[in-house]
Amino acid sequence: MPADRPEGIPETVRLWSLTEDTLLEAGDDDDTVVAITWWGEYELAGVPGPVRESLSRMVLGPVSMGNLTSSAGGGANAWAGALRKVLNRLSGSVVHSLALNDGRGPVLSAIPVTPSPVFPTDPVPPGRLIKLSRFSAMRPEDGGLLLESPRARYRVALLRPLAVTVASSLAGPVTVAQVAEATGLAEPLVADVAAFLVAAGVVLVADDWAAFAEDTDAELALWSPDDLMFHARSRTWQKGGPPDPEAHRAGAEPPVVKQLTAGPTFPLHRPDPAAIEASDPTLTALLEHDHTCPEVTERALSAEQVGELLYRAARVRSIGPAHLPGGPGHEASQRPYFSIACLYELEIYVGINRCAGLARGIYHYDPLWHTLTLINDDMGVLDGMLDVAMIGAGSHRRPSVLLTMTARMSRIAWVLGSAAYATTLVHVGALQQVLYLAAKAMGLTAHAVPVDAGERVDRSLKLEWPTEVSVGECVLDYPFAR
Repeated sequence: MPADRPEGIPETVRLWSLTEDTLLEAGDDDDTVVAITWWGEYELAGVPGPVRESLSRMVLGPVSMGNLTSSAGGGANAWAGALRKVLNRLSGSVVHSLALNDGRGPVLSAIPVTPSPVFPTDPVPPGRLIKLSRFSAMRPEDGGLLLESPRARYRVALLRPLAVTVASSLAGPVTVAQVAEATGLAEPLVADVAAFLVAAGVVLVADDWAAFAEDTDAELALWSPDDLMFHARSRTWQKGGPPDPEAHRAGAEPPVVKQLTAGPTFPLHRPDPAAIEASDPTLTALLEHDHTCPEVTERALSAEQVGELLYRAARVRSIGPAHLPGGPGHEASQRPYFSIACLYELEIYVGINRCAGLARGIYHYDPLWHTLTLINDDMGVLDGMLDVAMIGAGSHRRPSVLLTMTARMSRIAWVLGSAAYATTLVHVGALQQVLYLAAKAMGLTAHAVPVDAGERVDRSLKLEWPTEVSVGECVLDYPFAR
């Protein structure tokens, strides 16, 4: 905040607080505090009384360093340094806020999403270009707007119109002075808000040659904003808004298997596992045989083959209790393919085109009872899905069978939270690999195909989006004999 701020322009005030999930407990000694945070427990030894009091006040909400020091009396400077040292250690749980000196609360707040972030306080150099990172995204949350970037160590809550106005003015390279002129806001206020956004990592500052490092980074150029955000929020150890830990107790546990009540049901063939084991090729033989895009024939599969493949790759072998460390206990199932915590949120829909013993149509597979239930007998709808699969497989013929995998997100999200969708994609790969190996062992060919998972699939399978979403496809056929 500049010392020569013009008269009449409100001053900005820096505030500090601890995240809502931070708990403070007394240690074994009078000068020891245990901080229980998202990132773990921190035992803080040698903490003076005024520092302990300040930390307790920061748990309740944002406070200024000036208010903290004024309540300390003599020796304020000495313990202020001790407080800053503690806050540096707890930086992954320290919320930085900027407020106007009007008693109306923060203008914006930076919430940490990594364990040990640094929040610099340098002003933006006068005349230097600034802009939002191309990876930044804004969305509503808790009555305000949240600005975040997968490259940033903080998420920024824009709590008052001043912050929203400045942030939305940074879509392209501008200077602080240009933002002030365009918005009618006082330049010192714009400068303070801009510096705060830069410190949080959602806004970039150009170099002396008006270039932004992000724009010339060849590795970053490989990433789309959506993909990098998905990676950061589902795979990296960032705090990205997990569900309420008590939410899974609010209602009934999602069922192990999807329940269908309509449509004719057809029992499938159940092969003898002992006979399969005796006649199957070895795993090495299956893996070492090249996997190429198949050239399929017009030869029809049989209902027995469809039943055998699904039995070998996807049936429920057993149901029982399971418990994920640190998570809720749940009812789980055992199936031939891998699933974290045995959640098995995937469903399989079978589009039958050429199959002796099964009429053309779209069916749902019940892995518990090993049956198919007809859900859609509209031939135009079926042909549309088969055409898309044919193109995705690089073929000139519609496949005999199209397997579409969907995910019941409630089945997995209630346990895994923000990692649910990324984990589902892992499960899709696991199921496709098992389908591929089982089909090859049977003398058939299974091939994963890219299919547009848009409204066509939702309507065709009668999915209740986004409760259940399509996540993968696989065609099944006879291979072309060379």
